[in-house]
Amino acid sequence: MNEEYRCSLRGKLKKEFEFKGNKLTAVDIVTVGDNVEFDLNRDGSGVITHIEKRSNYISRKAPKIKGAGIRGERLEQIVAANFNNLVIVSSAASPKFNNKLIDRLIVAGESSHVDVTIVVNKIDLDESVHKSYVQLYRRIGYQVFETSVKKEIEIEELRYHLQGKINLFWGQSGVGKSSLLNLLFPGLKLKIGEISDYTSKGKHTTVTVLLKKVDANTIVIDTPGIREIDPYGITKHDLGHYFKDFSQYITKCKFNTCTHHHEPGCGVIKAVEEGGINVERYESYLKILDTIEEDLFF
Repeated sequence: MNEEYRCSLRGKLKKEFEFKGNKLTAVDIVTVGDNVEFDLNRDGSGVITHIEKRSNYISRKAPKIKGAGIRGERLEQIVAANFNNLVIVSSAASPKFNNKLIDRLIVAGESSHVDVTIVVNKIDLDESVHKSYVQLYRRIGYQVFETSVKKEIEIEELRYHLQGKINLFWGQSGVGKSSLLNLLFPGLKLKIGEISDYTSKGKHTTVTVLLKKVDANTIVIDTPGIREIDPYGITKHDLGHYFKDFSQYITKCKFNTCTHHHEPGCGVIKAVEEGGINVERYESYLKILDTIEEDLFF
């Protein structure tokens, strides 16, 4: 059964989900990928009456909302739920390869306990800048595909990798995510965007999150392109655990509460100094660490 219904939330659900202890915590009540129960109206629309417990979900910090919480802290914006493969799409050029954004998306995926796949698209435009990073991510343990829609490079390999999974595609605006999905699964017929001549950044084409079943066992979730992301709900003490390349060195830290920033006897800092951890990965870690509020709200 692949019928689609336009649904709204029952009013009572809004009151139940919007507030926890009289404090607004999230901007989303139901999200793409949720399993729900709904009543069908005479006009063919539906009213959601129940949202089942999620097996997982991925989220980011939403823009600040005036008056939210006691200090106006960032709320949680849930992107999608109940999936098992995060596909991070970047581009070799136009827009330029952005390893710092990839690292942030990896953290979001690792903290959601899903598999992470990295796709570097548009390799027909540039085959040099991203190469060292591809090797780095593969050494860390991530599967990386280098694709070109124009030349149809590694499309079959990627399609095979996605089969049998619920795949969330997430990445920077303009990296060719919709074009890639259209080539992988022609029946999708997603709208294609373009790159701004002035800013060299992608224009938002996908404006809502879209879930589609592309074959009997495979689902893809397409998301709007992003410019930046701050992962939500991660403490300073936990962040290092979402960098897989830190794992063998964290146990060597003198203090079990080490944030790997300034503490003496830090195994991670020592590994960076000795070449065991890539310097740019460590810089990514520090930049994310700097955006994490004190563990006050978590």
